[in-house]
Formats: sequence, structure tokens, C-alpha cells
Amino acid sequence: MLSAREGLQPLNVLVGTWKGTGYPEGVSKEERAAGIWTEGVTWGWSFSRQDAWLGITFSKSKYFESGEVRFSNETPWPYRLTLTTTDKATIRFGGKLTDKTLTFHRLDGDAKEEQQLVFSLLHHNRHLYRFETRPVGSTLAYGKKYQVGATKEGVPFAAVPTGPECVVSGGLGTSRVTFMGKDYFVCCSGCRDEFKANPEKYVKEAEQKAKAGK
Repeated sequence: MLSAREGLQPLNVLVGTWKGTGYPEGVSKEERAAGIWTEGVTWGWSFSRQDAWLGITFSKSKYFESGEVRFSNETPWPYRLTLTTTDKATIRFGGKLTDKTLTFHRLDGDAKEEQQLVFSLLHHNRHLYRFETRPVGSTLAYGKKYQVGATKEGVPFAAVPTGPECVVSGGLGTSRVTFMGKDYFVCCSGCRDEFKANPEKYVKEAEQKAKAGK
């Protein structure tokens, strides 16, 4: 059984702030050009006692305001995505990760359709996500409704991520924290706050990893 923190570690590549450009699909060239928008998205860790999740904050998004991804050991949809839309509705998806594709799925009873949000994790600093639908019970391919391409802010496209490991999440450490005169690194403000609240726990884990040669 994986803990929530362990289960979400494969999504560490999403942690950070992204700049995205979105456009509608399945429309004319003119409608597509007129419908383009830009948005900002920030992913970061949050913690409460033994629980952990990834929080999502959207800026100027056409469809979403905020969200979170949680992990459970249930299969075949171990990831749970909850989103708040720009019209204040709450929608929930079940998700799974296959190679570099993170697929979230839900049934919309009112619209009588299956809906998917699909994240293609192309590169450490680039990903795409698309929203697609099809009628409930259909075996036809999903039809794309819109797509957003995002690049991570402050990271050169060609750069290969190198550096210290986040002492809390195991992701790429980007900022420094200090405990008992020794420096450690964290990947986001959520991990920074968690480390400050429980430094002995994470220092002990780091020491155990070092001894094991991980």
C-alpha cells in the first residue's frame, strides 16, 4: 500500500508554475483563432497530518479556478481530481497514469456524455492537456473540445533538470531550507511549510535514503 505522498510522486513533474495557451478544437479556423486564450497554472504540494495532495491554482483560465489531485490505492483509477470551474461548479474525475499520459475520466449525467481531461507529459518543462467528450455508452473515439499547451516558467526549454532532490516530495529541489545548521532543498511552498513543521521526520528520511544509496 502506497501512502498518498508516495502515490503522487510520479506527478512531481507538474509541480511549479506554468504558462499556457489554449484554443478550441472541432471548429473552423476562424473560430479557433478567435477563441485563443492564455492562462497561468500553479501546481504545488499540500499536507495535513498523514495526508498529502497536489493543489492547483488557475489564473485567467477560461474554464477552471482551482483544483486538487489526491491518491488512493483503489484501481483502476487511483488519482482523484476535483476542479472548481469558473462558474463555481465542482466536478470530479477518476484518473490513471500510463507511461507519460495522465487520463482523468468522468460521466456527466446532465449532458449524457463521458468526459476526459488528458495530460500528455511531453517533457519536464512542457505538457499538453485536452478536454474531450463522447456520448455515454458510445464506442466511438472521443472528440476534442479544447487543448492547452503549457511551458514551465523560468526554465529554458532545452535545459535538462539537474539539482538537489526535494527533501519532502522527492521532486527537483528549487529553494533552500535550513535545519540545525545544515541545508536541504524543497520544490514548492507547500513542501517548505511541511518541512518547517516536521523537520526531524524529513531529515531522518533523507539520512536513511543516503545510507541506502538512493
